[in-house]
Amino acid sequence: MKTVLMVAEKPSLAASLANILCTGKLNTRKGLNNACSIHEWRGTFRGESVVFKMTSVCGHVMSLDFIGKYNSWDKVDPIELFTCPTEKKEATPKLKMPYFLSQEARGCDYLVLWLDCDKEGENICFEVMNAVSKNIRNVFSNTVTFRARFSAITEKDIRMAMNNLSHPNENEARSVDARQELDLRIGCAFTRFQTKFFQGRYSDLDSSLISYGPCQTPTLGFCVQRHDAIQMFKPETFYYLQASVGNPEVTLEWSRVRVFEKDIAQLFHSRIRDAREAIVDSVKTKDSAKTRPQALNTVELMKAASSGLGLGPHTAMQIAEKLYTQGFISYPRTETTQYSPNFDLHGTVRLFQNSSDFGEEARAILGDFNQPRKGVDCGDHPPITPMKCANRGDFDSDTWRLYDYICRHFLATVSRDLKYKTTHSNLRIGEELFSVTTNVLVDPGFTKVMTWQAFGKNEKSPFVEGEVVKVNSIRIAESQTGPPDYLTESELIGLMEQHGIGTDASIPVHINNISQRNYVTVGSGRRLIPTTLGIVLVHGYQKIDPELVLPTMRSAVEKMLNLIAQGSANYQMVLNHALEIFKMKFVFFVKNIANMDTLFEVSFSSLADSGKSFSRCGKCRRYMKYIQMKPARLHCSNCDDTYALPNGGTLRVYRELKCPLDDFELVAFSSGVKGRSYPLCPYCYNNSPFPDMPRNSGCNQCTNPTCPHSLTSLGVCSCHECSRGSWKLGCNSCDVIINIFKDASKVSVEEELCEDCGAQMLSVVYKQERTKFRDGSEEKTGCIFCSEDFQRLVEKHRAVHARTSAPSRRGRGGGRGGGRGGGGARGKPPKDKMAQLAAYFV
Repeated sequence: MKTVLMVAEKPSLAASLANILCTGKLNTRKGLNNACSIHEWRGTFRGESVVFKMTSVCGHVMSLDFIGKYNSWDKVDPIELFTCPTEKKEATPKLKMPYFLSQEARGCDYLVLWLDCDKEGENICFEVMNAVSKNIRNVFSNTVTFRARFSAITEKDIRMAMNNLSHPNENEARSVDARQELDLRIGCAFTRFQTKFFQGRYSDLDSSLISYGPCQTPTLGFCVQRHDAIQMFKPETFYYLQASVGNPEVTLEWSRVRVFEKDIAQLFHSRIRDAREAIVDSVKTKDSAKTRPQALNTVELMKAASSGLGLGPHTAMQIAEKLYTQGFISYPRTETTQYSPNFDLHGTVRLFQNSSDFGEEARAILGDFNQPRKGVDCGDHPPITPMKCANRGDFDSDTWRLYDYICRHFLATVSRDLKYKTTHSNLRIGEELFSVTTNVLVDPGFTKVMTWQAFGKNEKSPFVEGEVVKVNSIRIAESQTGPPDYLTESELIGLMEQHGIGTDASIPVHINNISQRNYVTVGSGRRLIPTTLGIVLVHGYQKIDPELVLPTMRSAVEKMLNLIAQGSANYQMVLNHALEIFKMKFVFFVKNIANMDTLFEVSFSSLADSGKSFSRCGKCRRYMKYIQMKPARLHCSNCDDTYALPNGGTLRVYRELKCPLDDFELVAFSSGVKGRSYPLCPYCYNNSPFPDMPRNSGCNQCTNPTCPHSLTSLGVCSCHECSRGSWKLGCNSCDVIINIFKDASKVSVEEELCEDCGAQMLSVVYKQERTKFRDGSEEKTGCIFCSEDFQRLVEKHRAVHARTSAPSRRGRGGGRGGGRGGGGARGKPPKDKMAQLAAYFV
């Protein structure tokens, strides 16, 4: 019997699809990566009996990255990133997704892909096909691999997709590959250059990464453009005549609206100030309407979530994705605003006729059904619609509010338009004309469902044509023009859609990025207020090359990428063309970076003027400045050098001791009571002196055989908790810390090795009044694992007891560099030296 492997985009989606497609017994088991399950059942495929295996990925299987050496910020000139080799790497290595898929594909004859029906989904299709290519023969053939296209997780949609399988679209997948490569090369080149340039010069930058993104930066540009309009705005005083008439009193609007010269306003006022009567020249009434909304697409959903629900677009789309995978709504990423002719509108309304939340409105709509307005069919997915009726108690507050909006929006699209009557009355006082407009509600229409759009003030016209009414007062009113407000997320989404920046899937990501990277802050009403850093960056780009921040460049690139997706343009030619343009722009940007730097000088403090004196530089022997703002740094004003320090803890001078390699004063880093503490040399931390010493390492990972602070001198034995062979009881690589010899005044590592287990001998000294040795002695030397005097002074002595019960033997440790701590010239401890200690703590 043949086997069909089916792959969905998420584990929850795979479970939903299996439950819909399975007609018999369903068996479920966990996959080898513990993240994805496999659902198996028997059925029929292409006219023959088969075994179905439904599993999933967790988003992208692979991600694009530079090959190893080009990931070094220090060793690679950023301009090389435009042409250097790239490679596909596992997107989430701990999931072992390619291996998992390959193993599940063994013995399978067909592959059916249930990935999201967008360009990213097409790209993941080919990632899955590559992963299983060794175990499914001819997997790239249209007779072996099939593509299911669906827009909702309902039985009807899923079974229809299963009965109408198509094939993956390679052109769309290639367009995603092109976008990934462009964003990687362009973004990394600009980001690395400007981050290194500015972080070494200023102390109070509010971001540890000064990033550039082909979509992110134009998005920020819109926010700063509005900020500039606010700053440059100059208010103007204007004047207008304000008249009130009748009883009850009605305030009239002046037909000239306003004037900007006070003398002119006084002139008009003087002509009518003594008038006591107003004549109603005309009263005209007309029917007006507010049209019901079109079908809902992604952009409108994000705008409504931000402006009406107070949910950021990124959060809104995460909630919408969850609702989709649970089968409550259709696919939430779509540009279409028109229902297809065969969409069952009546059936969808009937879902809600018994609902406690929407039932009354749904029943009213079924009794007076209206065809929805014509929208735009973009050919991607149907509009966002509810697929299942839910109750308020089924979701948390934010999820319910978004689901409630989607349901009400759908019901509103098949409701009547709001209808009202508008009455416009013209009145004459002397030679000046005034008017007043009133509205009367006729039919609330769709606002019975979308209550937040309900009709405003309902008032009848108080005037009759030819009537003479009493003038109560006429005065000159004064006011000022006001600046625009900061962009709301909703307005920004509209601008991004209008200018072709990002896709419906990536728009929320770009807005989220500029917020997380401290380029904008989200104010009241979800307005985006640029920070000093965001403003300076955009102004800097404008001084050097305005196209780097204008939407025109990215919009043109998006059009080229769409041509790839349509099969109208060559992938490699588009990629090379776009990269060549941005490479030239990068070269020009680097040459003219001083233009941006002048703006930074005005807005931020230089390193030389910041921080406090901390420790001495090994080159000039003068004190360096400690910059505590993230990222933490030491800066030598004399040498004009900056040295990065570890973040997330505290630093202090380490007894004014010096590194024997470079003469820099050591500093001690501590990440708290339960964290790790170690000394480090600022120069060695940034410039590893030995090939086997990782970058950004402290003295606890230094393999210098002569330094008294190094791993080699202070290592006791290897730690197997993290399987990386570090060299002390407080492991260098993980947070395992063995508490030993409480209240001891001195603990030192001796030259000798334990004859039984090969660990370094320790010398422990107590003050007389604090000694923990049973015989009252103040000093002893022995093995922490084998000495009876030491065993009970280890906090977890049961673990030590278990350790020492193992057969005595001398073996190898798994540390870096073969230093003194674990062997080398003095012999290495056995691999399991810390294994049972580690097992105890775990």
